[in-house]
Amino acid sequence: MTSRFLACLLLLVAVLPAPALCAPTAGSFADSAAPVPETTFETTLGNGLKLIVKEDHRAPTVVHMVWYRAGSIDEKDGSSGVAHDLEHLMFKGTRNLPAGEFNKQVAAAGGRDNAFTSHDYTAYFQIVPKAALARMMQLEADRMQNLAFTPKEFASEMKVVMEERRWRTEDNPQSLVHENLRAVAFTAHPYRRPVIGWMDDLEHLTWQDARDWYTAWYAPNNAYVVVVGDVDHRQVFRLAEKYYGRFKPRALPERKPQNEPEQIGIRRLTVKAPAKLPYLAMLWKVPKLKDPRQEREPFALEVLAAVLDGHDAARLARHLVRGSRIAQSAGAGYDGTLRGEASFLLDGQPAEGHTVVELEAALREEIARIQNEGVSAEELQRIKIQLVAAQTYKRDSLMAQAMEIGSTEGAGLSWRDIDLLVEKIKDVRAEEVQAVAKKYFVDDHLTVAVLDPQPIDETRPKPPPAGLRH
Repeated sequence: MTSRFLACLLLLVAVLPAPALCAPTAGSFADSAAPVPETTFETTLGNGLKLIVKEDHRAPTVVHMVWYRAGSIDEKDGSSGVAHDLEHLMFKGTRNLPAGEFNKQVAAAGGRDNAFTSHDYTAYFQIVPKAALARMMQLEADRMQNLAFTPKEFASEMKVVMEERRWRTEDNPQSLVHENLRAVAFTAHPYRRPVIGWMDDLEHLTWQDARDWYTAWYAPNNAYVVVVGDVDHRQVFRLAEKYYGRFKPRALPERKPQNEPEQIGIRRLTVKAPAKLPYLAMLWKVPKLKDPRQEREPFALEVLAAVLDGHDAARLARHLVRGSRIAQSAGAGYDGTLRGEASFLLDGQPAEGHTVVELEAALREEIARIQNEGVSAEELQRIKIQLVAAQTYKRDSLMAQAMEIGSTEGAGLSWRDIDLLVEKIKDVRAEEVQAVAKKYFVDDHLTVAVLDPQPIDETRPKPPPAGLRH
């Protein structure tokens, strides 16, 4: 779940149905904004639980999400994976509801549900007809306080989690590269640990570890609820008070700073794994977004990532995949809205007849070209037009709106900042993109990981398809 603000918005252009939209012309962004009625409302209950409601009355449907400010960033060495493990166990029943009944009741209401864990948070959601919202809030409130699982159920679910780790990471060579890349790039910061956990830690976790995690972090004053859909916010506030408001806040564990020391030289690693093709990933340490009203560099880094890989005609695809054909694939990504340390990634697979050495040189050349020549006004304009379009398309998806609100809050920002984030990206200048390319893309901040492909054992069972629910 985890998630890149601009990249996610641009992705919406491709995946959401497009409404009628006239692309703005140069200079039209500011003029196109018209006053709109207030649709998003916030309140905080007496126990500290924040509730954010966005009214969207175009379909009789609602998304209900509960976000806990607890992810793998909050784990300790030796207990990696416990946040994700607890996410699985949240479906095992409560003192009031047998295991498996939660999912059955969501399905019976005509809805669907799932959950996800990231470095920064854990979230649970249901998408249901609006008449079922009260029952969803009752169910989520119940498992916020009354989760019940036995050592036997814990042991059974741990086998599921370990198998998930095998097919998501250990049997996925690119995932294995990324896991090892972060473990080398970050030496002190908890982002060095994988969200799913190290296998040795998973083998030694106990049911009490999961129970302690639940007791420590699953409190109303460490959670927020996001509701988007065909609702009246005042009624939702009343339902939240009824179901969530009766719980008392609890003292939360102390969160000490976990800052990464400055990197003082390039780091390189090689990962050997069964694969058909080699793979390259290059990670630079860069700043994250802390104050959207004062900072500009994180927005320039967002635009830099989009210039390189924000659309089909972006530089990496145009120059390396279709141009020189050095790469079979090439990508760029920046994640600046998060609780921890930010990074900028370039990655790709060399085309047949080319090596990772050639691909690394080609990726470096693309950065160097921006450092020396900058970016064009046309490139910036295209990205900004796509951004405006993506904001329009997003409104067709209740889940996209809820995710945007929830992930923004999870990064320590506010849903009220969302429009500002868009405006700040639209305000990025070409010279600012060039400046961050010069400032941060230096070898002292770089870690490079290479996949050395090994022979594939064709007799091994194939992993299950991605996207299976818990």
